[in-house]
Amino acid sequence: MKRVKCEIPTGRRFKLSHFLLGLGGLYLIFIAFKFPYFLEIAAVLSGEDSYDGWNGKVVGDVNDGDLSKPLVNSVYKDMFHRKLEDELTQDAPMRPTEEPLEEGRDGVQPIKPLKHLYGRITGEVMRRMNKTSELSVLERMADEAWTLGLKAWEEVDEFDGKEIGQSSLFDGKPESCPSWLSVNGEDLASGDRLMFLPCGLKAGSSITVVGTPRYAHQEYVPQLAKTKGGNGLVMVSQFMVEFQGLQSVDGEAPPKILHLNPRLKGDWSRKPVIEHNTCYRMHWGTAQRCDGLPSKDDEDMLVDGYRRCEKWIRNDVVDSKESKTTSWFGRFIGRAQKPEVTWPFPFAEGRLFILTLRAGVDGYHIIVGGRHVTSFAYRTGFSLEDATGLAIKGDVDIHSVYATFLPTSHPSFSPQRVLEMSPKWKASPLPKRSIRLFIGILSATNHFAERMAVRQTWMQSSAIKSLDVVVRFFVALNPRKEVNAVLKKEAAYFGDIVILPFMDRYELVVLKTIAICEFGVQNVTAAYIMKCDDDTFVRVDSVLKQIDRISPKRSLYMGNLNLLHRPLRNGKWAVTYEEWPEEVYPPYANGPGYIISSDIAKFIVSQHADQKLRLFKMEDVSMGMWVEQFNQSTTVQYSHSWKFCQYGCMVDYYTAHYQSPRQMICLWDKLSRGQARCCNFR
Repeated sequence: MKRVKCEIPTGRRFKLSHFLLGLGGLYLIFIAFKFPYFLEIAAVLSGEDSYDGWNGKVVGDVNDGDLSKPLVNSVYKDMFHRKLEDELTQDAPMRPTEEPLEEGRDGVQPIKPLKHLYGRITGEVMRRMNKTSELSVLERMADEAWTLGLKAWEEVDEFDGKEIGQSSLFDGKPESCPSWLSVNGEDLASGDRLMFLPCGLKAGSSITVVGTPRYAHQEYVPQLAKTKGGNGLVMVSQFMVEFQGLQSVDGEAPPKILHLNPRLKGDWSRKPVIEHNTCYRMHWGTAQRCDGLPSKDDEDMLVDGYRRCEKWIRNDVVDSKESKTTSWFGRFIGRAQKPEVTWPFPFAEGRLFILTLRAGVDGYHIIVGGRHVTSFAYRTGFSLEDATGLAIKGDVDIHSVYATFLPTSHPSFSPQRVLEMSPKWKASPLPKRSIRLFIGILSATNHFAERMAVRQTWMQSSAIKSLDVVVRFFVALNPRKEVNAVLKKEAAYFGDIVILPFMDRYELVVLKTIAICEFGVQNVTAAYIMKCDDDTFVRVDSVLKQIDRISPKRSLYMGNLNLLHRPLRNGKWAVTYEEWPEEVYPPYANGPGYIISSDIAKFIVSQHADQKLRLFKMEDVSMGMWVEQFNQSTTVQYSHSWKFCQYGCMVDYYTAHYQSPRQMICLWDKLSRGQARCCNFR
């Protein structure tokens, strides 16, 4: 009897099933060995530079890339949010009992305790102290700032107002700028690798850089030394191309409107990567990383129709190929094949490159060797006209730079154009009765536009007009006497500026915070005191409602709280053990907007007067430290809300940060129509 053709032999079926089971087993073994590697890739793609893919541990400081990022990750945010919103008194983190250690050439040794840990830094005390040998670095810096500030204030008194009109910076005349610029590598190197763009950029402007990356060199990375089998030595070849704005405060880095960082040897991922970011007032945004995998083609992910990240060849990724059957069938039915070309990483050690950065409608486009590589969308608060400098740093030799299609005029922000000398923007005299809230705004000398925007927007709130809330700007002095002279005229006219006679520095912002506390309890009698920045938009009515939720008998510390935030010990913004010996910061509210009750402010002023107030260069951490000290004797209510925005804005915000003057006006217009919504435009 003949066997039916469609019947499959039993032996063959048996062999096929065994073959499939074998493949499945090999796949499971492969996954088991490669699982830690996949976790490493996931951590790198999510921006968690602290993940150690070799042993699955967290190494180093979790917040190395972001000064204000909490230790907890996003998985636990809701838990902490609920815990803080329950309005329970939060206990401060325990201090380490062991003496902190310091790594030196002679090995690990304990740090000697400082003799001068505390001290009141004011002009009066500094004038009484004739020597500075026993002062800390911060106190010596303050001593110098007070000395220079008092001299600058004397120059302002002697300054002839007619000289202001002779300065081109203040005459209000439109600047005339060239439409193109070029510089060779030698001239760029002699100018600290900084190219001046007098009128900034505009849509269509392009910068072309011709250079050669240097060969990699060894660097020691402490985080890698902690990994399994790691010695901490890595090969590094990277460079940075940045569009920078003007520096507003001495000691504070200028804003980075675009930070482009090709890393030829990679970083934690050990794969070549291109990172994009922005930085404003020394706070970095969220990085956009391109690592050779193409980004999505979704409409909301494209920038002027371009992908944010293009594809390039990676050794660890194998392109999927068509099977011979599929390829033959496609040719048989006449389907045209679309050849796909995958290019290598656009930069190579010792190989010349031509890099073009073009400003589009929605973002920047990076083109290398004529091929589009990445695009980076514009971020709120960073405008093209503010990009007045091109900085190139790192392991690269620059041959030439060309800037074309530049704007020939700049929308001047001179005081004469910004300050609207109208009586309706003047502040009312201080009330003689008690008030509900005093708001102190930190501002820089030349931030005329920011202050005017605040006056025209949320300072027109009904609670401020009725003097239930009082607002004042706190400003230190500028090295340029003509700027200080204009500031003095502005303060005399509007009556809402407190001028602090010391030279402005980022590290001394903490002195402004102390001045706000003093003003809130001595010049006015406020139940609560709020500190914010001049680029912070405050919904005054909403803030008052949040305060009213807390019993007036309780001490209050309210804001967007950080828990278990660790100080950075390495890098540009490192905090030394002398500056902060503890392993973690106390719970503290982010600086753009927080509130304390008057009893806490009185404690700070009293400790300051008795020369017992410990000072730290980060003012928001300092406030958390002072509140923690006060909490040891009096229970403090720690109240947290994400709506005190640290970065940007959110729906139904209490405060919105990093808001430009145009955004301030837009937010006020929406709020006047009953809409607490954001204005996400440039």
